This record gives sequence, structure tokens and C-alpha cells, in this order.
Amino acid sequence: MSEDWTVPAWTIVSALVVMLLVVGALAVATVRGRRRAVRDRAAAQAEAEALRAQVAEIERRLDTAVATAPVTAPPDDTDYVITRIGEPAALPTAVPAVAAPLFADLVLRESVVQAASLVSGLRRALAPEARHRIRFEMKREVKRSRKQRRADLKEARREWEARQRAGLDTEEPAA
Repeated sequence: MSEDWTVPAWTIVSALVVMLLVVGALAVATVRGRRRAVRDRAAAQAEAEALRAQVAEIERRLDTAVATAPVTAPPDDTDYVITRIGEPAALPTAVPAVAAPLFADLVLRESVVQAASLVSGLRRALAPEARHRIRFEMKREVKRSRKQRRADLKEARREWEARQRAGLDTEEPAA
């Protein structure tokens, strides 16, 4: 090789070393991320299995409770009955249920709306105009507080000097 290089060899070598370190760091981060993802997925699957078992147990209990519940006659719904004290509680009317896909759609839309409003608020709060206005108000407040401190210091010094003069004027020199 000739001595006519425009870039010193140590800069090329150091750049290569830095690139190798960056690639190595990225590889380590990727491996750790994959391990963490596998570990999280296994934990989520275990939790899902535990919840499925819990739901199955609750359904089993509910089925046995419904099967063993005594059948009661429908309550008397005559017009002259005001209260039903002492009578068995009336069965509740069926509550309209929302279908699972519709419910998921509603929840997702609500989440998207909340996320969009948060992002919009952050974008507006971090806009250059807002940051400039905040910076300006902070500077103005700092100036005002410094001016107030200086005025308080002058007033305290004047009062102290006045007390010193009054104290010296009332004291008579010892003879």
C-alpha cells in the first residue's frame, strides 16, 4: 500500500470496532428480547390455563346450584299487593346482552379514542409555541421573584439600619 491515504488508518479501524460493538450490542439485545418474549408468553399461557380452570370450576358450581335450586311458583302479581315481604324474591328479568364482537369493538374504539386524545394533547403540549410560551412565562416569573427578593432585602436592610440608629440614639455614652 502507498502512503497516500487521505484518512488515517486508525480512524478506519476505530470505526470498524465501533460498528462491531454496535452490531454485537444489537445481537445481545435481540437475544434477550426473544428470551423475555418466550418467558412472558409462557407465563401468559400458564395464567390463561389457570383462569380457564377457574371459569370451569365456577360454571360447574353454577350448574349444580341451578340443578339443586327449588322450583317456586311465580309470585302473585295482583294489583293490591304493595310489598312482597315474606315472599320469595321474584326472578330478575333477562338483561339484554351485548354480543362479544360488538363489545370488543366498543372497547377497542374507546381505547383508540382515549389514545388518540392523549397523543393529541401531548402533541399540543409539546408544540414549539407552547414550549416557547412556558419558557417565556418562567423567565418572567424568575425576574419577578428576583426583583421581589431585592426589594424585600432593601426594606429589611432599611428597617435594620433604622433600628440601629434608634438604638444608638437612645443609648447614652458611658462616662
